[in-house]
Amino acid sequence: MRLNFLFLILVLSSASMAQTNFEHAIEYRQKLGFLAAHRGVMAHMPKNLAWAGELSYVLRSRGHKAYQRAYNYPTFGGTLFYGQVGNQAIFGNYLGAYGYTELPMISFRNYRMDFKFGLGLGYTNRPYDPIDNPLNVAIATKINGLMCLAIKSTYQYKKNAFNVGIDITHFSNAAWKVPNFGINMPFLSVGYARTIVPLDKNWFDPYEGEAKTPMNLAYKQWYYSVTAILSGKQMMPIGGRRYPVYALNFSAKHFFGHKAGLELALDLISKQAIMDYQPYIVKSQLDILQAGAYAAYLVPLDRFHFVFGMGAYLRDKYSPEDPLYHRIGARYYLKNGLLLNLTLKTHWARADYLEYGIGYTFNYRTR
Repeated sequence: MRLNFLFLILVLSSASMAQTNFEHAIEYRQKLGFLAAHRGVMAHMPKNLAWAGELSYVLRSRGHKAYQRAYNYPTFGGTLFYGQVGNQAIFGNYLGAYGYTELPMISFRNYRMDFKFGLGLGYTNRPYDPIDNPLNVAIATKINGLMCLAIKSTYQYKKNAFNVGIDITHFSNAAWKVPNFGINMPFLSVGYARTIVPLDKNWFDPYEGEAKTPMNLAYKQWYYSVTAILSGKQMMPIGGRRYPVYALNFSAKHFFGHKAGLELALDLISKQAIMDYQPYIVKSQLDILQAGAYAAYLVPLDRFHFVFGMGAYLRDKYSPEDPLYHRIGARYYLKNGLLLNLTLKTHWARADYLEYGIGYTFNYRTR
C-alpha cells in the first residue's frame, strides 16, 4: 500500500512543477451517501447514512503544458477525507488522503462539468477481528487503498467557486488480507472553493498561436513496453496464508492525440494461490501459469497516465475465477524510459490483487 502513497505524491508533484502557472485554491466538500451492500454477506452492514467531509488544496492549470490546453485546462489537487461508512459499530471512522485530477467534460464561461479520478490511502480504526469485530467482512486491514470517481459541476464567480457532485468512494486492501469484499459508498456532495493565489497577470502562454503543440509521448506512433509485476494475495478461508503473485506484461501503445490512447497487451501471470485451488490435484508451475489478452483506454497527462481496461484469459487451466479480468489505475513515465505501475486487477467488482510494477519502454523518446 505504500506505493499508493507514492502515486499520490507523483500526481501532486506533476501538477506542482512551475506552480506560478497555476491558480491555487482551498476547497471544502460535504458528502452524504450510503454503503452499497454489493454482496449478500454484507446485507447486515448498512444501518445509517454515510457522510464525509473533504478538504482539498486545488491547483487549476492555465496551459503552461500542451496537454493542459488539449484537455481544456484540468485541475489537480490533494484531498484529506474524514467520514463514517454508515455503521460506526462495525466500521468505525475513516480517514484518508488522495491525489486527484479533474478533467473538464463541459466548459462554458464560468461553468464547467468535470470527471474526477483520485488515488490514495485510507485508514480505519475498526477492521475485521475474529473476536472483537467478526461482522466486518468488508475490510481486514487498518491501512487500505482509496479510490474516488466523481462527476462534479462547478460555477465560479471571481474568487469563489460553488460545486455539486456525485461520486463513489472505494476502500479496499486488494485481497492482501481477507475478508476483503471492500467498501463502496455512492455520495452526493456540495462544496465551496476560494482562490488564494490567482494566476500571475504577467504570465504568458508559450504555446499561444501555435496550431500544434508537443506532448511527452508523440502520437501517431506505437510504443512497446515490458513491465514486471509483483504482488501478493490471501485466499479464503480467513486466516489462510498469503501467496505471492508474479507477472509480466508485454504491451504496445498508440496515442491518437493529447487526450486518448490505446493499449494492447499480453499478460503472463503466475498466481501461486492456484497451487491450493482444488488441492487434491497435483500441479506444476507451468500448470498454474495464466495467459491473457488485454486492451485498455489510456488517458495521458504528460508523463502520468490513467489506465482503464479489460482482458480475457487465453490460458487458465483451472479457472479459479471469471474468464474476464479488469484493470484500473495509473502509470508514471520517467525521462529515461522507465515506468512505474500501480493498477488494480479485478474480476468485475471483486479485487484480485494490486499490481506493483516497474517497466521499460524500448522506443521512448522525450519531446
